[in-house]
Amino acid sequence: MARVSRVGRNQPCPCGSGRKYKACCERKERRLSPTAWLAIVGAAAAVLAVLVFSFSSANRAASGICPPGQVWSVDHGHCH
Repeated sequence: MARVSRVGRNQPCPCGSGRKYKACCERKERRLSPTAWLAIVGAAAAVLAVLVFSFSSANRAASGICPPGQVWSVDHGHCH
């Protein structure tokens, strides 16, 4: 079984560019994959949607939409 050796950061890059590994292919290996970016953007969009929904439902309640027999209290911020 062949043993795979690791390239040191200050050694020449194995791609043949002539640059040090840390200034060449190490950066490429540490980048996020497109799938990881998609997950991050999806999570951010979900958080934004929750925030927008929570503010829109709060505005609906503040505009006077309460169950029958109750009124909106500006002082308390909810229906009575």
